[in-house]
Amino acid sequence: MTLFRFSCPASRPAPWPAAVALALSLAAGPAPAQSVDPARIAASGANGAAACATCHGARGEGNPAANFPRLAGLGSDYLREQLDALANGSRPNPVMAPIAAALSAEQRAALASYYAGLPAPLDADRLAATRGAAITPADTGAWLANRGAWERNIPACSQCHGPGGIGVGAAFPALAGQSAAYIAAQLRAWREGRRPPGPLALMPAVATRLSDQEIDAVAAYYGDLPKAAQDQAGQPAGGRQ
Repeated sequence: MTLFRFSCPASRPAPWPAAVALALSLAAGPAPAQSVDPARIAASGANGAAACATCHGARGEGNPAANFPRLAGLGSDYLREQLDALANGSRPNPVMAPIAAALSAEQRAALASYYAGLPAPLDADRLAATRGAAITPADTGAWLANRGAWERNIPACSQCHGPGGIGVGAAFPALAGQSAAYIAAQLRAWREGRRPPGPLALMPAVATRLSDQEIDAVAAYYGDLPKAAQDQAGQPAGGRQ
């Protein structure tokens, strides 16, 4: 009687260097994600996107003459929401939309926190003091900014954006020091539905009740406010750097 013996081929051990490499990789776990450096992105760009400093200045001070807004010292939540809106198209902008879209959500959030942490290039105490300046209804911009027009359900801008337009918290940005042209353009964008409504949808409701002349007057008031605050304090122009 013939007996057949079956045996499985012996498994061959992996070569020693490969086995060691596999063991080390398993022990080490997944490679850690690279941290985001918002200062580098601001200064040099990332993912093919241009550097923020090119338009907004090395310290986020903005460029009023070119209509590029100040970023330094604005609220982190506000800045992140704007970058996200630019990236997803709900805030159309031919310059900023492709830049924001090129950045990851993590990079946008890091940039928002970075710029929120930079010192504002304006003296908040001087700006706040302008609230006590005498104004009359004939001074349309100052009146709307500080008193509003309650008979038309228009609250004073200062109720959300603070005395002297210094900004309040993380969601209501500073207005003082932004260029008049930039502020006016944003009010018209809200009026025309080209910007997300923001907290409690306040801005579209306000903007739709303002005439073109009132929009221009309020924008001019806030655009000129830093100089007015410095003149009122008897200090040279330039603000606190």
